[in-house]
Amino acid sequence: MSTSVIKAVSVSKQVTTASSSLTILQDVSLEVEQGEAIALVGVSGAGKSTLMTLLAGLDIPSQGSIELLGKSLAAMDDEARAALRSDSIGFVFQSFLLIPSLSALENVMLPAIIKGEEADEGRARELLEKVGLAGREVHLPAQLSGGEQQRVALARAFMTRPRVLFADEPTGNLDQHTAATIIELLFALNRDHGTTLVLVTHDPQLAQRCDRTLVLESGSLVAA
Repeated sequence: MSTSVIKAVSVSKQVTTASSSLTILQDVSLEVEQGEAIALVGVSGAGKSTLMTLLAGLDIPSQGSIELLGKSLAAMDDEARAALRSDSIGFVFQSFLLIPSLSALENVMLPAIIKGEEADEGRARELLEKVGLAGREVHLPAQLSGGEQQRVALARAFMTRPRVLFADEPTGNLDQHTAATIIELLFALNRDHGTTLVLVTHDPQLAQRCDRTLVLESGSLVAA
């Protein structure tokens, strides 16, 4: 019995303008098993972030099919895909995407509130403590360093116990020491929760920690 949580078959993505058509991804097929940690690597413009957004159901492919947690994304409308993401998917973006007017604690609780759950302040405080931010709960994002904001984003991603976590350059723009701390936190939280990780990264240290590395080159998967 397959335990794959992500399955992509012959996925391509084209973007058409008035004067031309650009192929971003071409005939990409892959499977990710439950609990795996996967690194998507390649030079800038190789299609890594585009592939991640397709696998997460944030966009739809031009050709091919994608299943996420056993469900065909093409068979779902925008509302159903959003509900699936809210229920089972976590995200960490390079730009953090914290709400400036909310405290660290409120930012961490936000996914549970959006999901319609009761805000579990105790769990949010526990997650902030795990990422080394005990005592910083009331601070606004502007009062936190870049590394601290990234830790808030990581705690937020785990608030609703996601089955799959997508992270786009989670150590980008961080100094070496802070990046190493974030890597340790990612894999510690992954280990604690059994969450599948799909990580877009230029960081060789992060890629080496993953179970597999998938290399994209000019929109095609060249190594798996």
